[in-house]
Amino acid sequence: MNTRPGIKFVREGQYAAEIPVHWIDSEDGWSPCLSLEDANKLDQVREALRSGDLATASRLAQVYQLTPVAR
Repeated sequence: MNTRPGIKFVREGQYAAEIPVHWIDSEDGWSPCLSLEDANKLDQVREALRSGDLATASRLAQVYQLTPVAR
């Protein structure tokens, strides 16, 4: 079983977050997958963004505010 670094993006409302994760490559058909720790981190960031807690989300990820492009 090998791991490799990667990035996972989460969007919630007007915010998006870039979360560093480690992908797990294995011999079975479910590869690549995330560790339970990384999956929980994604959930924590998503919940923090949903509740407007940008301080918590920013500790775990790079947070961006999305703004629409004028037409």
